Amino acid sequence: MGHPSHRLHSRIRRRLCTIALLVTASFIAHNAAAQDTPLISGGVGFITITNGGNTTYLPVLSPLLAAPIGSHVLVESRATLIESFFPKGGGQIGYTSAPFLNLTFLQGDYLASPHLTIVAGEFLTPFGTYNERLSPIWIGNFADGPLILPLGTMGTDSSVGGMLRGSAMSTPKFSIDYAAYFSAASTNPQFNAERASGGRGAIFFPNAGLEIGTSYGRLLQGTHQNFSGFHIWWEPSDSPFKVRSEYAHGSHSQGYWVETDYRLSHFGGPESAVGRLEPIFRIQQTFRNSTDPTDGLPSTDTRRADFGLDYHFPHEVRINTSYSRQFSSTGNRNVWETGIVYRFLFPTWKGK
Repeated sequence: MGHPSHRLHSRIRRRLCTIALLVTASFIAHNAAAQDTPLISGGVGFITITNGGNTTYLPVLSPLLAAPIGSHVLVESRATLIESFFPKGGGQIGYTSAPFLNLTFLQGDYLASPHLTIVAGEFLTPFGTYNERLSPIWIGNFADGPLILPLGTMGTDSSVGGMLRGSAMSTPKFSIDYAAYFSAASTNPQFNAERASGGRGAIFFPNAGLEIGTSYGRLLQGTHQNFSGFHIWWEPSDSPFKVRSEYAHGSHSQGYWVETDYRLSHFGGPESAVGRLEPIFRIQQTFRNSTDPTDGLPSTDTRRADFGLDYHFPHEVRINTSYSRQFSSTGNRNVWETGIVYRFLFPTWKGK
């Protein structure tokens, strides 16, 4: 094996090549249809996590590119760049660091009809809701994802292959959406994925702000496994109160999480000092059916309660704070998280 620094430089070169491809795609979009301006958005933040008395510092940059090519094609990509600073092990004093660079997804979308979008490339696995909707740092209320996140996403969170998705039916009273995918096995360090298939379907009632959905995934390499789950979201349009929940079941483990938040915008409006506050609570639990060190879940039954308080500053700046208490037979622990996140959005050039 090569020296670690050589391997790191090789990974950086591969990522620079990917960035070059994205830039090329944006210029193609510019020449093809100047009125469809590519957008660069994303978030930058600084997060600290104290877990069991050990504190880790995480500067994070997560840019996202959306480049339309004409009226039917869209190129999307998101990357994550993190430099982790964590305590040295073995009784040593001080901190060490490790870089992490990852292309979260790189996909091409073809809008075939109002009810069908064809996706190809590396895309977020459509299992459950957290992976696609809440994982960006400028959206999620907590610095870390739920304990059951690896279930159904095959541990890599993304798939390499093809996906069909869209709205199967839409009326003023309800709408039904779907997503079905197939992923090929890939050992490429940048486009790592398992051979798998699955999908998700959901029905949404706009008047009530209620969504109910179910997910299924099947791992098609190694020991074949089935994953299933369902989710319930309630986000009333006339209230700042929200409830999100999800359950997932695998061959060796299962669990759930329920998250609720309430923006205090009724007290003086959303721009007032109190109205910018957002208390958050999440409860989650995992159950171990049998031993499996590869599924990414705790090795024993685990319960965890997360208490958070976010503050929304002007100009898309947010401070996240949370305290968590985790209980398991391997030991109880406290987890403290703080972070400041800025969301940015700008066009790559002036559109017509």
